Amino acid sequence: MKQLMTGNEAIARGVYEGGCHFASAYPGTPSTEILENLIKYKEVKSEWAPNEKVAMEAAIGASIAGGRAFAAMKHVGLNVGADPLFTYAYMGVNGGFVFVSADDPGMHSSQNEQDNRNYAPFAKIAMLEPSNSQECYEMSRDAFELSEKYNTTIMIRTTTRVNHSKSLVKYGERKEVKIKDYNREMGRSRFDAVPALSKKLRIDLEARLKLLAEYSEESPYNFIEWNDKNIGIITSGVSYNYAKEVFGNKASYFKLGFTYPLPLKKIAKFAQEVNTLYVIEELDPYLENQLKAAGISCIGKEKIPNINELTPNIIAEVLLGKKTEIIKVDSKNLIDRPPMLCAGCPHRGFFYELGKVKNIMIASDIGCYGLGGSEPLNAKDTCICMGGSAGTGHGAQTIFNKKEEGKRVVAVMGDSTFFATGLNGVENALYNGSNLITAVLDNRTTAMTGHQENPGTGYTAGGHTTTAIQIEDVVRALGCNNIRTFNPHNLKETKETIQWALNLNEASVIIARYPCALKKYSKEDIEIFGGLNKKYEVDEEICNGCRACTRTGCPAINFSMNNKKSYIDQAQCIGCSVCAQVCPVNAIHEKGE
Repeated sequence: MKQLMTGNEAIARGVYEGGCHFASAYPGTPSTEILENLIKYKEVKSEWAPNEKVAMEAAIGASIAGGRAFAAMKHVGLNVGADPLFTYAYMGVNGGFVFVSADDPGMHSSQNEQDNRNYAPFAKIAMLEPSNSQECYEMSRDAFELSEKYNTTIMIRTTTRVNHSKSLVKYGERKEVKIKDYNREMGRSRFDAVPALSKKLRIDLEARLKLLAEYSEESPYNFIEWNDKNIGIITSGVSYNYAKEVFGNKASYFKLGFTYPLPLKKIAKFAQEVNTLYVIEELDPYLENQLKAAGISCIGKEKIPNINELTPNIIAEVLLGKKTEIIKVDSKNLIDRPPMLCAGCPHRGFFYELGKVKNIMIASDIGCYGLGGSEPLNAKDTCICMGGSAGTGHGAQTIFNKKEEGKRVVAVMGDSTFFATGLNGVENALYNGSNLITAVLDNRTTAMTGHQENPGTGYTAGGHTTTAIQIEDVVRALGCNNIRTFNPHNLKETKETIQWALNLNEASVIIARYPCALKKYSKEDIEIFGGLNKKYEVDEEICNGCRACTRTGCPAINFSMNNKKSYIDQAQCIGCSVCAQVCPVNAIHEKGE
């Protein structure tokens, strides 16, 4: 059977056919759609975890118990999941264990472009790198058997272009695999990381790497394409496609798919057969460094950039001196269109009021609310990592208190981020007596990555009802006595809540609760919030052109340069009423009134 699939769809299909029993992930671009597609296969128990560390731990537990297990996360998520990974790497596996790290060269939707290939030698685990959807499928399918055969965790490293591009995939049927036995003696002898056992496992780990190095020399994922031997190219991942587009049959290729350990003997022989050897890879000189350490002469980052994505144009220019002509466009009249909060977004009212407060620092976080820093709201100072706002906010507040300036810090995070890693920062602030203000923007979903469920929504990844953990209950249990929940579409209530928190000289948590404007409302959402089904319009007779409404940053609000009046795009407006509340002359009203 053949089907056009994205890399993420192909990975999900491969994991399913590989006999996987359990999968866990935390959503993060470009990896999100892997689990979303795995959910469709009922033979695999697929779950959203609160964060990547828990996803990794849950999958490790399933592997220890004898099941084939899988985890998925974006590149920065692996930083969170690295703690259990490094220890489990020592232990081997019971059931096969495979995970995906989806890197983001060019930082399309990430705070950095770290090259997670470095994790494989760091953790001493095997690594596979697909370059198209067919390889995504095949490697994901076969990785479980490799994991069990060599008693190793296997990392599949992808990049945004591989995850999201589509190509034809020839696929098959699921292979049912019996869950392996587990007993307590096995646990004590292999999976109990006390120093005495870990010392033995450390020796086993090195022996395992030698076997994997031997396999790499014969792996079908590492292959040579002989053409003109004047130029030889060592490459992997999406860079292989770019290299072939540039050089075609004018170069020979050593295409690497099993990229840790590398087949250094085979690469050395290939290098001897060509006159000039290039290493073409995105980001770090991961392949290049290993080749040079092995005494293999090659040209890599001397010419090829180690920043941002590669493209065929870049490769052609730096290696062949061919500059691609680009169509010139007169852009002086084009307006910049940065990402912005959607029309009706419940975050808008909160940021509109917060941005007007003086003498504060706003420590933000990873999610839609990161857009609160854009013009005209200007309600963000910092953003470090998922769940980092409360931690960094507490540190900053401590220093401001020492300086006795009266400056306050507001840490902003979403509901999913709170459950992921944010609550630890809140806990820290409470434990250490901070007067940090934490604002949790609860839009009832994990919005930016595509409306995935989280522990506060009341639904599992498969759509089944479950316990909806209340943020107020968690914060109260941590010892916080200053908690308020408010409707961020109500600007008066929002302003009063922010001021209430500022007037306190101890830690507080304020919760802005209203569902995402793009979310399909659940039955509970409709019962509690009623839904947004109104439209607002501008009375041109009253509007004086002051543009106060445009300072909310709502994309549904426009300003006509002809009559100097505001008007509302009815196709975008969903009736949040924020613009009507800010209009000083009451020119905006509900349509039909």
